[in-house]
Formats: sequence, C-alpha cells, structure tokens
Amino acid sequence: MRHYEAMYIVDGEIQDEDLEKVTEKYKKVVTDGGGEVSDASKWEKGRRSFAYEIDKKRDGMYILMQFTAGNAVPKELDRIFKINDEIIRHLIVRQDGDEE
Repeated sequence: MRHYEAMYIVDGEIQDEDLEKVTEKYKKVVTDGGGEVSDASKWEKGRRSFAYEIDKKRDGMYILMQFTAGNAVPKELDRIFKINDEIIRHLIVRQDGDEE
C-alpha cells in the first residue's frame, strides 16, 4: 500500500450539503478499491477565485484527500475525476518514495 494525496476542485456554486455528498462519493471509490482514506476535507483556503476562467467558472472549492491504496485505485480515481462534470481540475500525487 502506498500513500497518496488527491486535490480536486469542485464547482464553486455547489452548496455545502452537496459538497459532503461529492466528498463521500470519491472516498467510496478509494474504499471500494481496497484503500483507506485518512482525511478528506476542504483545503484550509477552501473556496478560491481562479486566476483565469475555467469552463466558464470563476471560482471553485478545493478538496484535499489523503489515502493509502494499491496502484489501481489512483488510476480509477483519475478516470472517474475526468468523466465527472462536477470536478473542474484534479491532481493525484504519490507521497512516499520508490518502495515496492
């Protein structure tokens, strides 16, 4: 199991109760793949304005999720991020070294 960190930007017009549902949906992707989510919450800066318009949107809510999982989970999470319209941008980074 490797440690990963995913940051994704959700449309800024989303309501707080809907934001919780979005966060739970992506946590479920990790846990269904055999991983474990250690933290998933709004980034400390939360809602931010973009430097430029992205998909006709001017701001977004940043979510930071830290998890441990095998190699397949980040690939699946990346695929799901790409096909969902509620996610504006995303980034998944492996946290540990070159351990096998």
